[in-house]
Amino acid sequence: MMTISYEYEGALYVNLTNKCDCSCVFCLRHNGHKGSIYADDLWLEHEPSREEIWADFQTRDLTQYRELVFCGFGEPMFRWEDDAWLIDQLRAHGVKLPPVRINTNGHANRILGRDVTPELAGRVDIISISLNGSTPEEYTAVTRPSTGAQGWEDMLEFTRRAAKYVPTVMMTIVNKDKTPEEIQRCRALAESLGAKLRIREYIPD
Repeated sequence: MMTISYEYEGALYVNLTNKCDCSCVFCLRHNGHKGSIYADDLWLEHEPSREEIWADFQTRDLTQYRELVFCGFGEPMFRWEDDAWLIDQLRAHGVKLPPVRINTNGHANRILGRDVTPELAGRVDIISISLNGSTPEEYTAVTRPSTGAQGWEDMLEFTRRAAKYVPTVMMTIVNKDKTPEEIQRCRALAESLGAKLRIREYIPD
């Protein structure tokens, strides 16, 4: 049984991939975890097909959720074409969607080899991008992207571009070992890109 969608605090989360190009130091995937505080088993036995995704969503009443969130054990933008397809299919079938959010590391344009931010318009209401630090050095130390410091530049540029197409853009940091000064630097950086800063609580292993 694969966990393609799961409920958490009144929202429905969509889990379509295990793939990620980062290895964040605080990630729940470390130490053999297959689940999290959100669901017992998020590790997918295979990448679900569109048929499997659609079948899963036939069991859900989207009107009862406060948000539809693309966020699982991997980076959801690896499956952006399928994320977009699902959003479009649901709307084409007359489903009234709650606000749609994507939680991402901001590397989609690098991953997919094109600027995908225009494709977010009209589909995504909120995008949440992992910032994790106010300098490239801190970012790469915490996020550990496969492209190194290039991941920092990709994330900043993605945020700047996404702000043109998505009504609400947030950048997030985890509240672990952060001084007030560091938090303020992160807030100033986020605002300079057209985003708001959100501080997430650290979830211990």
